[in-house]
Amino acid sequence: VQLQAFGGGWVQAGGSLRLSCAASGRTIRNYVVGWFRQAPGKEREFVGANSRNSGATIYADSVKGRFTISRDNAQNTVYLQMSSLRPEDTAVYYCEADADLIVSRYGYFADYDYWGQGTLVTVSS
Repeated sequence: VQLQAFGGGWVQAGGSLRLSCAASGRTIRNYVVGWFRQAPGKEREFVGANSRNSGATIYADSVKGRFTISRDNAQNTVYLQMSSLRPEDTAVYYCEADADLIVSRYGYFADYDYWGQGTLVTVSS
C-alpha cells in the first residue's frame, strides 16, 4: 500500500487542521494506521493509531482530547483532526500502515511496514 499524508500548513495556536492520509494500491480498511510526528531536532513520536476496520483507537497523552483519528473507507483515506493546537505540536506529521500489528506495538514507528512522505504543521504562538 502506498501512503501520502497532506493537509499540513500554518495555523495560530488554538486553531485546527485536518490531515489526510490517502492510500492507494490496497484497501486501507484492512490496515492498522498510525500517525507520528517529528519536530526539528527531536525523535519521531507517536500521535495515535486506529485498528483495522475502524476498531480501537489510541492516542498519546499529549494529544488526547484534542486530536481525533477517523476513516473514510469510500475515499480510502484516514484523517487526523487536530484541534486546540499548540506551538509544541509543530512537526512533520507522518502516517504509517501495517496489516497485522498488535496493539502493544502501535506506538513504535519502526514496526509499521508502510509509510509515506510527511506533511509539515506549523503552529505559531
